Amino acid sequence: MVTAKELLDRDSTRAYLFRLVGEEGIELLSKFPEGGEFSDEDLAEKTEINLNSVRHTLYTLYGKKLAEYRRIKNSETGWLTYLWKLKPGNIYGTISEEMLEILETLEARAKYEEMNDFYICPVCGVRYTFDEALGCNFICGNCEEKMDHFDNELISDALRKRVDLLKENLNVA
Repeated sequence: MVTAKELLDRDSTRAYLFRLVGEEGIELLSKFPEGGEFSDEDLAEKTEINLNSVRHTLYTLYGKKLAEYRRIKNSETGWLTYLWKLKPGNIYGTISEEMLEILETLEARAKYEEMNDFYICPVCGVRYTFDEALGCNFICGNCEEKMDHFDNELISDALRKRVDLLKENLNVA
């Protein structure tokens, strides 16, 4: 089983987690006690991190399936307490899901680039599809300058390369 500390020792997963939860979140993960369940108040006290930051980090991790909680109710006061534990073993599935979403977006953008012919305003740089350019007689709607044909081959090639690289990393055909 993968621990939070092991994830933080790997540059790639640490970078992903940093983008997800920031510096205080990384600090919480590095100080998170091993095993068991902990309330957000206990974690704030043990780690000396602001309670709001602890809660924000935990809910962000929960949203990515990297933490889970169990709710208990105090029978006397009716207060709810959330007991949290980390699920660091889910990180690879989470990253794979995000990479698949990115792949889908990149494939759609690559298809859009390949399926369209483009024109660009040489003054303000607004790019139009052929149909949009035709609709305004190849005159820019922003500055009324005549449009030029735009060769998007470099964009298409770059998108295709990124799609192929992602597919290779994900072992998707």
